[in-house]
Amino acid sequence: MSWLQQIGHLLGQYTGASAQQAPPTAQDDFAQIAQAVPQDALAQGIAHAFRSDQTPPFAQMVGHLFGQADPNQRADLLNTLIGAAGPALIQQAMGGSGLTGLGGQVSPQQAAQIPPQAVHQIAGYAEQQNPSIIDTVSGLFAQNPGLFQTLGAGALTAALAGLAHRQGGGPGGVLPASQDPYGDPADQPYPGGVSPASEDPYGDPADQVVLPASQDPYGDPADQR
Repeated sequence: MSWLQQIGHLLGQYTGASAQQAPPTAQDDFAQIAQAVPQDALAQGIAHAFRSDQTPPFAQMVGHLFGQADPNQRADLLNTLIGAAGPALIQQAMGGSGLTGLGGQVSPQQAAQIPPQAVHQIAGYAEQQNPSIIDTVSGLFAQNPGLFQTLGAGALTAALAGLAHRQGGGPGGVLPASQDPYGDPADQPYPGGVSPASEDPYGDPADQVVLPASQDPYGDPADQR
């Protein structure tokens, strides 16, 4: 059973959900779904929450998450931002923090001394320099979904809504071709349904009673007498 089959019904409840009307179960639902989905899929949902107009700005959320993180997580986040915007930007943003002489990498010990307000500023600059930093940072928090949960129900709902949208809208939705055993995202499995293309002698899972073109005197497998 695929991960989408395991949690598809739960995820489908978040199709079109609003972060401003977050369900009371959002925390528990996110925790359950985060355990089931691949990290890259979860990262896409988190990126959706970071970009949503229903959540606070990306930089503000990153500053909050930094404040909730342990020193190692703080260092990972800062070094990710450095990779997007460069060490000079970090030095500029931390000019008032009393930390000088940092090299290209921030250690956990140094990160523990940096205030969340400085990281808020760093993240804002990094986003301006390289908007794709949102996707990179999302991958970081997909590895630490418990930390992302500290943003609250609204952000979690936005993340799950983004994940549900990307996976086809939940139950009855369309699977990506890579996850569809029928080779066509529009052909969903159901009892007595369509055979997979690999089992269809006609090469098309929708053509079950049509002769192949090579045996059709009309030259078109759809044109039968």
